[in-house]
Amino acid sequence: MSKRKLRMGMVGGGKDAFIGAIHRIAANMDGLIELVCGALSIHEDVAKESGKMLFLPEDRTYTSYEQMIAAEARLPADKRMDFVTIVTPNFAHFGPAMMALDNGFNVVIEKPVTFTLDEAKQLKKKVEETGLMLLLTHTYSGYPMVKEARQLVKGGALGKVRKIYVEYHQGWLSKLSEREGNAQAAWRTDPKRSGKSGCMGDIGTHAAHLAEYISGLKITQMCASLNTVVEGRLLDDDGGILLRFEQNATGVLTASQIAAGEENALKIRVYGENGGLEWAQQEPNTLTVRWSDKPAQTFRAGNNYSDRESTYATHNCRTPGGHPEGYLEAFGNLYRNFALSLSAKLNGEEPHKEWLDFPGIEDGIRGMAFIDNVVASSQSDKKWTDYVIN
Repeated sequence: MSKRKLRMGMVGGGKDAFIGAIHRIAANMDGLIELVCGALSIHEDVAKESGKMLFLPEDRTYTSYEQMIAAEARLPADKRMDFVTIVTPNFAHFGPAMMALDNGFNVVIEKPVTFTLDEAKQLKKKVEETGLMLLLTHTYSGYPMVKEARQLVKGGALGKVRKIYVEYHQGWLSKLSEREGNAQAAWRTDPKRSGKSGCMGDIGTHAAHLAEYISGLKITQMCASLNTVVEGRLLDDDGGILLRFEQNATGVLTASQIAAGEENALKIRVYGENGGLEWAQQEPNTLTVRWSDKPAQTFRAGNNYSDRESTYATHNCRTPGGHPEGYLEAFGNLYRNFALSLSAKLNGEEPHKEWLDFPGIEDGIRGMAFIDNVVASSQSDKKWTDYVIN
Protein backbone atom coordinates (compact mmCIF):
# COMPACT_ATOMS: atom_id res chain seq x y z
CA MET A 1 0.00 0.00 0.00
CA SER A 2 1.44 3.37 -0.96
CA LYS A 3 1.81 6.06 1.65
CA ARG A 4 -0.86 8.76 1.61
CA LYS A 5 -2.78 11.16 3.80
CA LEU A 6 -5.15 9.54 6.26
CA ARG A 7 -8.82 10.34 5.73
CA MET A 8 -10.66 11.65 8.79
CA GLY A 9 -14.37 11.93 9.55
CA MET A 10 -15.73 14.02 12.42
CA VAL A 11 -18.75 13.62 14.69
CA GLY A 12 -19.70 16.93 16.34
CA GLY A 13 -17.51 20.01 16.10
CA GLY A 14 -19.79 22.21 14.00
CA LYS A 15 -19.41 25.92 13.40
CA ASP A 16 -20.17 27.05 16.96
CA ALA A 17 -18.16 24.34 18.74
CA PHE A 18 -14.83 25.12 20.43
CA ILE A 19 -13.06 21.77 20.61
CA GLY A 20 -13.90 20.61 17.08
CA ALA A 21 -11.87 23.46 15.58
CA ILE A 22 -8.95 22.59 17.87
CA HIS A 23 -9.02 18.99 16.65
CA ARG A 24 -9.07 20.08 13.01
CA ILE A 25 -6.10 22.41 13.51
CA ALA A 26 -4.18 19.66 15.32
CA ALA A 27 -4.99 17.03 12.71
CA ASN A 28 -3.92 19.33 9.89
CA MET A 29 -0.68 20.49 11.50
CA ASP A 30 1.65 17.94 9.89
CA GLY A 31 -0.05 17.35 6.56
CA LEU A 32 -0.69 13.70 7.42
CA ILE A 33 -4.48 13.91 7.67
CA GLU A 34 -7.35 15.38 5.65
CA LEU A 35 -10.95 15.89 6.73
CA VAL A 36 -13.17 14.16 4.17
CA CYS A 37 -16.57 13.91 5.83
CA GLY A 38 -18.51 14.93 8.90
CA ALA A 39 -21.70 14.70 10.93
CA LEU A 40 -21.00 18.04 12.51
CA SER A 41 -24.22 18.76 14.37
CA ILE A 42 -27.49 17.13 15.39
CA HIS A 43 -29.19 20.16 13.84
CA GLU A 44 -29.52 19.62 10.09
CA ASP A 45 -29.09 23.26 9.12
CA VAL A 46 -25.98 23.66 11.30
CA ALA A 47 -24.52 20.38 9.99
CA LYS A 48 -24.95 21.46 6.37
CA GLU A 49 -23.70 25.01 6.94
CA SER A 50 -20.66 23.70 8.84
CA GLY A 51 -19.88 21.28 6.03
CA LYS A 52 -19.93 24.14 3.51
CA MET A 53 -17.65 26.24 5.70
CA LEU A 54 -15.15 23.36 5.77
CA PHE A 55 -15.48 22.74 2.01
CA LEU A 56 -16.80 19.21 2.47
CA PRO A 57 -18.71 17.67 -0.44
CA GLU A 58 -22.47 17.80 0.04
CA ASP A 59 -22.76 14.03 -0.28
CA ARG A 60 -20.27 13.58 2.57
CA THR A 61 -21.84 16.13 4.88
CA TYR A 62 -24.10 14.00 7.03
CA THR A 63 -26.82 14.83 9.54
CA SER A 64 -26.18 11.98 11.98
CA TYR A 65 -23.25 9.79 12.94
CA GLU A 66 -25.32 6.68 12.06
CA GLN A 67 -25.83 7.98 8.54
CA MET A 68 -22.15 8.91 8.18
CA ILE A 69 -20.66 5.65 9.40
CA ALA A 70 -23.06 3.52 7.35
CA ALA A 71 -22.46 5.57 4.19
CA GLU A 72 -18.68 5.67 4.62
CA ALA A 73 -18.59 1.89 5.18
CA ARG A 74 -20.23 1.41 1.76
CA LEU A 75 -17.58 3.45 -0.05
CA PRO A 76 -14.57 1.79 -1.75
CA ALA A 77 -11.54 1.28 0.49
CA ASP A 78 -9.60 4.00 -1.33
CA LYS A 79 -12.33 6.59 -0.68
CA ARG A 80 -13.82 5.95 2.75
CA MET A 81 -12.53 7.57 5.93
CA ASP A 82 -9.77 5.77 7.85
CA PHE A 83 -10.83 7.02 11.26
CA VAL A 84 -13.48 9.10 12.97
CA THR A 85 -12.88 11.86 15.51
CA ILE A 86 -15.62 12.20 18.13
CA VAL A 87 -15.90 15.67 19.69
CA THR A 88 -19.42 15.57 21.12
CA PRO A 89 -20.34 16.12 24.79
CA ASN A 90 -19.55 13.21 27.12
CA PHE A 91 -22.91 11.45 26.91
CA ALA A 92 -22.62 11.14 23.11
CA HIS A 93 -19.19 9.44 22.90
CA PHE A 94 -20.07 5.77 23.28
CA GLY A 95 -22.58 5.30 20.44
CA PRO A 96 -20.49 6.65 17.57
CA ALA A 97 -17.29 5.04 18.91
CA MET A 98 -18.86 1.57 19.07
CA MET A 99 -20.50 1.89 15.66
CA ALA A 100 -17.27 3.13 14.11
CA LEU A 101 -15.31 0.19 15.48
CA ASP A 102 -18.03 -2.26 14.40
CA ASN A 103 -17.68 -0.92 10.86
CA GLY A 104 -13.89 -1.14 10.74
CA PHE A 105 -12.99 2.48 11.52
CA ASN A 106 -10.30 3.59 13.95
CA VAL A 107 -11.31 6.16 16.56
CA VAL A 108 -10.07 9.43 18.07
CA ILE A 109 -12.16 10.54 21.01
CA GLU A 110 -12.34 13.44 23.43
CA LYS A 111 -11.92 12.74 27.13
CA PRO A 112 -13.51 11.43 29.22
CA VAL A 113 -13.76 8.46 26.91
CA THR A 114 -17.41 7.65 27.71
CA PHE A 115 -20.26 8.62 30.03
CA THR A 116 -19.83 5.68 32.43
CA LEU A 117 -17.14 3.19 33.43
CA ASP A 118 -19.28 0.32 32.13
CA GLU A 119 -19.38 1.95 28.69
CA ALA A 120 -15.60 2.38 28.78
CA LYS A 121 -15.16 -1.32 29.53
CA GLN A 122 -17.43 -2.25 26.63
CA LEU A 123 -15.42 0.05 24.38
CA LYS A 124 -12.17 -1.55 25.51
CA LYS A 125 -13.54 -5.00 24.68
CA LYS A 126 -14.56 -3.79 21.23
CA VAL A 127 -11.13 -2.25 20.57
CA GLU A 128 -9.48 -5.54 21.54
CA GLU A 129 -11.91 -7.59 19.42
CA THR A 130 -11.40 -5.48 16.30
CA GLY A 131 -7.67 -4.81 16.65
CA LEU A 132 -8.33 -1.20 15.66
CA MET A 133 -6.63 1.86 17.14
CA LEU A 134 -8.05 4.43 19.56
CA LEU A 135 -6.55 7.76 20.57
CA LEU A 136 -7.86 9.52 23.68
CA THR A 137 -6.94 13.19 23.56
CA HIS A 138 -5.40 13.80 26.97
CA THR A 139 -3.73 16.87 25.53
CA TYR A 140 -1.13 17.55 28.20
CA SER A 141 0.70 14.28 27.60
CA GLY A 142 1.61 15.71 24.19
CA TYR A 143 3.95 18.40 25.54
CA PRO A 144 7.66 17.69 24.96
CA MET A 145 8.68 18.62 28.51
CA VAL A 146 5.98 16.35 29.97
CA LYS A 147 7.49 13.52 27.97
CA GLU A 148 10.97 14.51 29.18
CA ALA A 149 9.70 14.45 32.77
CA ARG A 150 8.27 10.98 32.26
CA GLN A 151 11.55 9.70 30.84
CA LEU A 152 13.59 11.22 33.69
CA VAL A 153 11.39 9.43 36.23
CA LYS A 154 11.34 6.21 34.21
CA GLY A 155 15.12 6.26 33.88
CA GLY A 156 15.55 6.53 37.65
CA ALA A 157 17.10 10.00 37.73
CA LEU A 158 14.97 11.07 40.69
CA GLY A 159 15.22 7.74 42.47
CA LYS A 160 12.11 6.19 43.96
CA VAL A 161 9.13 8.55 43.70
CA ARG A 162 7.87 9.68 47.09
CA LYS A 163 5.51 12.60 46.60
CA ILE A 164 3.31 14.01 43.82
CA TYR A 165 1.49 17.34 43.86
CA VAL A 166 -0.78 18.18 40.94
CA GLU A 167 -3.23 21.05 40.61
CA TYR A 168 -5.55 22.29 37.90
CA HIS A 169 -7.19 25.62 38.63
CA GLN A 170 -9.53 27.65 36.43
CA GLY A 171 -11.83 30.56 37.18
CA TRP A 172 -14.29 30.48 34.29
CA LEU A 173 -17.14 29.00 36.34
CA SER A 174 -16.86 31.46 39.23
CA LYS A 175 -20.36 32.63 38.36
CA LEU A 176 -23.49 30.70 37.36
CA SER A 177 -22.51 30.97 33.70
CA GLU A 178 -24.64 27.99 32.70
CA ARG A 179 -27.74 30.15 33.33
CA GLU A 180 -26.31 33.09 31.36
CA GLY A 181 -26.15 31.64 27.86
CA ASN A 182 -22.69 30.02 28.05
CA ALA A 183 -23.14 26.81 26.02
CA GLN A 184 -19.87 25.24 27.23
CA ALA A 185 -20.85 25.84 30.85
CA ALA A 186 -24.38 24.58 30.23
CA TRP A 187 -23.45 21.05 29.17
CA ARG A 188 -20.40 20.68 31.41
CA THR A 189 -22.49 21.40 34.54
CA ASP A 190 -25.44 19.22 33.46
CA PRO A 191 -25.40 15.72 35.00
CA LYS A 192 -27.39 14.35 32.06
CA ARG A 193 -24.73 15.43 29.56
CA SER A 194 -21.51 15.63 31.59
CA GLY A 195 -21.87 12.75 34.05
CA LYS A 196 -21.75 12.38 37.81
CA SER A 197 -18.91 14.87 38.32
CA GLY A 198 -18.34 18.38 37.01
CA CYS A 199 -14.95 19.86 37.85
CA MET A 200 -13.26 16.55 38.67
CA GLY A 201 -14.71 14.89 35.59
CA ASP A 202 -13.70 17.77 33.33
CA ILE A 203 -10.24 18.82 34.55
CA GLY A 204 -9.49 16.61 37.55
CA THR A 205 -9.18 13.69 35.14
CA HIS A 206 -6.45 15.59 33.28
CA ALA A 207 -4.55 16.15 36.54
CA ALA A 208 -4.86 12.49 37.56
CA HIS A 209 -3.73 11.31 34.12
CA LEU A 210 -0.73 13.64 34.21
CA ALA A 211 0.28 12.38 37.66
CA GLU A 212 0.11 8.74 36.59
CA TYR A 213 1.70 9.42 33.18
CA ILE A 214 4.78 11.21 34.53
CA SER A 215 5.30 9.10 37.65
CA GLY A 216 4.50 5.73 36.07
CA LEU A 217 2.56 4.92 39.26
CA LYS A 218 -1.13 4.12 39.54
CA ILE A 219 -3.43 5.59 42.19
CA THR A 220 -4.42 2.95 44.74
CA GLN A 221 -6.36 4.88 47.43
CA MET A 222 -7.87 8.31 47.92
CA CYS A 223 -9.52 10.63 50.40
CA ALA A 224 -11.62 13.09 48.41
CA SER A 225 -13.74 16.12 49.17
CA LEU A 226 -15.87 17.60 46.38
CA ASN A 227 -17.49 21.01 46.71
CA THR A 228 -20.24 22.84 44.86
CA VAL A 229 -19.38 26.45 45.61
CA VAL A 230 -21.62 28.42 43.26
CA GLU A 231 -25.18 28.33 44.54
CA GLY A 232 -27.60 26.69 42.13
CA ARG A 233 -24.99 24.56 40.35
CA LEU A 234 -25.83 20.87 39.95
CA LEU A 235 -22.31 19.40 39.93
CA ASP A 236 -19.03 19.94 41.79
CA ASP A 237 -16.98 22.95 40.73
CA ASP A 238 -14.09 22.49 43.19
CA GLY A 239 -12.36 19.73 45.13
CA GLY A 240 -9.28 18.25 46.72
CA ILE A 241 -7.96 14.72 47.05
CA LEU A 242 -5.29 13.06 49.17
CA LEU A 243 -3.79 10.24 47.11
CA ARG A 244 -1.88 7.04 47.66
CA PHE A 245 0.00 5.52 44.75
CA GLU A 246 1.81 2.28 44.09
CA GLN A 247 5.19 1.79 45.81
CA ASN A 248 4.05 3.80 48.87
CA ALA A 249 4.16 7.17 47.11
CA THR A 250 1.61 9.74 48.26
CA GLY A 251 0.18 12.86 46.69
CA VAL A 252 -2.29 15.70 46.65
CA LEU A 253 -4.59 16.64 43.75
CA THR A 254 -6.65 19.83 43.69
CA ALA A 255 -8.96 20.99 40.92
CA SER A 256 -11.16 24.06 40.83
CA GLN A 257 -13.18 25.97 38.28
CA ILE A 258 -14.12 28.75 40.71
CA ALA A 259 -10.54 30.01 41.30
CA ALA A 260 -11.46 33.50 40.11
CA GLY A 261 -8.81 35.07 37.91
CA GLU A 262 -7.07 31.82 37.00
CA GLU A 263 -6.94 30.87 33.33
CA ASN A 264 -5.70 27.31 32.79
CA ALA A 265 -3.27 26.74 35.63
CA LEU A 266 -2.27 23.08 35.42
CA LYS A 267 0.90 22.37 37.40
CA ILE A 268 2.69 19.25 38.66
CA ARG A 269 5.59 18.55 41.00
CA VAL A 270 7.10 15.09 41.48
CA TYR A 271 9.66 14.37 44.21
CA GLY A 272 11.92 11.33 44.46
CA GLU A 273 14.81 10.29 46.68
CA ASN A 274 17.36 12.36 44.72
CA GLY A 275 15.40 15.42 43.66
CA GLY A 276 12.20 16.74 42.19
CA LEU A 277 10.77 18.17 39.00
CA GLU A 278 8.20 20.83 38.23
CA TRP A 279 6.19 21.62 35.09
CA ALA A 280 3.39 24.15 34.50
CA GLN A 281 1.14 24.22 31.43
CA GLN A 282 1.13 28.01 31.23
CA GLU A 283 4.94 27.95 30.72
CA PRO A 284 5.11 24.60 28.90
CA ASN A 285 8.55 24.90 27.29
CA THR A 286 10.25 24.75 30.70
CA LEU A 287 10.89 21.77 32.96
CA THR A 288 12.69 22.52 36.22
CA VAL A 289 14.60 19.75 37.98
CA ARG A 290 15.97 20.36 41.47
CA TRP A 291 18.60 18.07 42.97
CA SER A 292 19.51 17.43 46.60
CA ASP A 293 23.26 17.44 45.89
CA LYS A 294 23.82 19.84 42.96
CA PRO A 295 22.39 23.00 41.41
CA ALA A 296 18.96 22.95 39.81
CA GLN A 297 18.61 22.36 36.07
CA THR A 298 16.28 23.96 33.58
CA PHE A 299 15.28 21.83 30.61
CA ARG A 300 13.86 23.65 27.62
CA ALA A 301 11.79 22.39 24.70
CA GLY A 302 13.41 22.83 21.31
CA ASN A 303 14.68 20.49 18.62
CA ASN A 304 18.23 21.83 18.96
CA TYR A 305 18.61 19.94 22.26
CA SER A 306 18.54 16.48 20.70
CA ASP A 307 21.89 15.54 22.20
CA ARG A 308 20.75 16.31 25.76
CA GLU A 309 17.13 15.26 25.99
CA SER A 310 15.20 12.05 25.40
CA THR A 311 14.02 11.06 21.93
CA TYR A 312 10.47 11.13 23.30
CA ALA A 313 10.87 14.84 24.03
CA THR A 314 12.75 15.85 20.88
CA HIS A 315 10.45 13.84 18.58
CA ASN A 316 7.61 16.04 19.83
CA CYS A 317 9.48 19.35 19.46
CA ARG A 318 8.66 21.32 16.34
CA THR A 319 10.78 24.48 16.49
CA PRO A 320 14.25 25.60 17.63
CA GLY A 321 14.60 26.48 21.30
CA GLY A 322 13.06 29.78 22.37
CA HIS A 323 10.07 29.58 20.03
CA PRO A 324 6.87 28.99 22.03
CA GLU A 325 5.12 25.69 21.51
CA GLY A 326 1.83 25.31 23.31
CA TYR A 327 -1.60 23.74 23.50
CA LEU A 328 -2.19 23.43 19.76
CA GLU A 329 1.20 21.85 19.19
CA ALA A 330 0.67 19.39 22.07
CA PHE A 331 -2.68 18.47 20.52
CA GLY A 332 -0.94 18.15 17.15
CA ASN A 333 1.64 15.80 18.65
CA LEU A 334 -1.12 13.40 19.72
CA TYR A 335 -2.58 13.41 16.22
CA ARG A 336 0.82 13.05 14.57
CA ASN A 337 1.82 10.07 16.70
CA PHE A 338 -1.56 8.44 16.10
CA ALA A 339 -1.34 9.10 12.36
CA LEU A 340 2.24 7.83 12.06
CA SER A 341 1.35 4.68 13.99
CA LEU A 342 -1.83 4.07 11.97
CA SER A 343 -0.08 4.69 8.65
CA ALA A 344 2.67 2.26 9.64
CA LYS A 345 0.06 -0.33 10.54
CA LEU A 346 -1.78 0.13 7.23
CA ASN A 347 1.54 -0.30 5.40
CA GLY A 348 2.53 -3.42 7.34
CA GLU A 349 5.37 -1.62 9.09
CA GLU A 350 6.40 -1.46 12.74
CA PRO A 351 5.72 1.94 14.35
CA HIS A 352 8.60 3.62 16.20
CA LYS A 353 8.31 3.45 19.97
CA GLU A 354 8.06 7.24 20.18
CA TRP A 355 5.05 7.21 17.83
CA LEU A 356 3.14 4.80 20.06
CA ASP A 357 3.37 7.15 23.05
CA PHE A 358 -0.19 8.48 23.03
CA PRO A 359 -3.15 7.88 25.37
CA GLY A 360 -5.55 5.06 24.52
CA ILE A 361 -8.41 3.01 25.88
CA GLU A 362 -6.56 1.98 29.06
CA ASP A 363 -6.18 5.66 29.94
CA GLY A 364 -9.87 6.04 29.23
CA ILE A 365 -10.74 3.23 31.65
CA ARG A 366 -8.63 4.80 34.37
CA GLY A 367 -10.19 8.19 33.75
CA MET A 368 -13.72 6.88 34.17
CA ALA A 369 -12.67 4.89 37.25
CA PHE A 370 -11.13 8.07 38.67
CA ILE A 371 -14.46 9.88 38.39
CA ASP A 372 -16.36 7.01 40.04
CA ASN A 373 -13.81 6.70 42.83
CA VAL A 374 -13.64 10.43 43.56
CA VAL A 375 -17.41 10.70 43.89
CA ALA A 376 -17.59 7.55 46.06
CA SER A 377 -14.75 8.74 48.28
CA SER A 378 -16.30 12.17 48.72
CA GLN A 379 -19.61 10.59 49.73
CA SER A 380 -17.99 8.04 52.07
CA ASP A 381 -17.50 8.56 55.81
CA LYS A 382 -14.22 6.65 55.61
CA LYS A 383 -10.95 8.55 55.58
CA TRP A 384 -9.41 6.32 52.92
CA THR A 385 -11.24 4.43 50.17
CA ASP A 386 -9.66 1.89 47.85
CA TYR A 387 -9.34 2.84 44.18
CA VAL A 388 -11.37 0.18 42.41
CA ILE A 389 -12.19 -0.62 38.78
CA ASN A 390 -15.18 -2.96 38.97
